[in-house]
Amino acid sequence: MTTESALREYVEQYLPEDDVHLAARARGQELGCVPIGAGGGAALRFLATALQARAVVEVGTGAGTSGLYLLAGMPKSGILTSIDVASEHQRAAREAYTAAGISPSRTRLIMGKALDVLPRLTDAAYDLVFVDAYKPEYPQYLEHGVRMLRPGGVIAFDNVLWHGSVVDPSKRDDSTQAMRDIARLVKEDDRLVPVILPLGDGLLVAARRP
Repeated sequence: MTTESALREYVEQYLPEDDVHLAARARGQELGCVPIGAGGGAALRFLATALQARAVVEVGTGAGTSGLYLLAGMPKSGILTSIDVASEHQRAAREAYTAAGISPSRTRLIMGKALDVLPRLTDAAYDLVFVDAYKPEYPQYLEHGVRMLRPGGVIAFDNVLWHGSVVDPSKRDDSTQAMRDIARLVKEDDRLVPVILPLGDGLLVAARRP
């Protein structure tokens, strides 16, 4: 093991996951929706806590792994709105939330395409928006996400390093190009203050200026 890989493992395992998280992660793998890593999940929990996020939108429910992290950082009165196109993903997420003792009143699961649902969500009403869904649509999610954020709110995109493909000029597939585009668009947006966190497969985080 190289020093770089050992350091990455150290970071990812710094905060071990409990049985509820591990079970949700296993269900996600079975369903083919790869969940955010432990390091990225810890970052989401940190952001939700630092923001005292009472209203959070998640684009891509998966099997509930990221939702568990977000809800763990939110106040008990906080509500997570999570969007996914697959009903089996949301059933798995409900199972994870129940296992964690999370009240059903704290989650609002919406089944549908994100680009159909997001326009219906209220402007400047959310503290945090997390995106981990269909990669080629990331640039389109950005404009909706920024519109929905309150001043000082944060938007986060998972997988922005896309397994290292973003730095390989020979990689020109739609998902890789979308990850390059979202990084550029966020960097060039005067409304946002961004940073890329090298956790897992890369977490792009940006705060909306007051």
